[in-house]
Amino acid sequence: MLEIQCEALAKTLEGLKSDGYDYLKKITAVDYGTHLEVLYILYNTLTHKHEIVKVGLPSDKPAISTVVEVYKAADWYERELSEMFGITIRGRKAKRLLLEEWNGAEAPLRKSFVWGKDDYKKVV
Repeated sequence: MLEIQCEALAKTLEGLKSDGYDYLKKITAVDYGTHLEVLYILYNTLTHKHEIVKVGLPSDKPAISTVVEVYKAADWYERELSEMFGITIRGRKAKRLLLEEWNGAEAPLRKSFVWGKDDYKKVV
């Protein structure tokens, strides 16, 4: 597992891709309450090896740059990071929402989220 600063993300992923990690399996986040971590899970289809790249972010204003130019598959994963964890994705062009019926101001997968409010619109 590689732990890097968010400023080194694109360059690190580009290097790993050129080293044969040609498949982005998943991007996800973990909320620890005090901070967040974004995990990029890569796979080398020739050697059948995995690599995980971990980036730490502050809880109060988490932001990271898009990596869609490196891995096209990052598009939907970045939407999930943005909407479910409240992470700002700098440089994202796509603005479509996954949570079209969501009224909540908070991201639902954050530890600070309080369940039980009227978060969804009622579909008639």
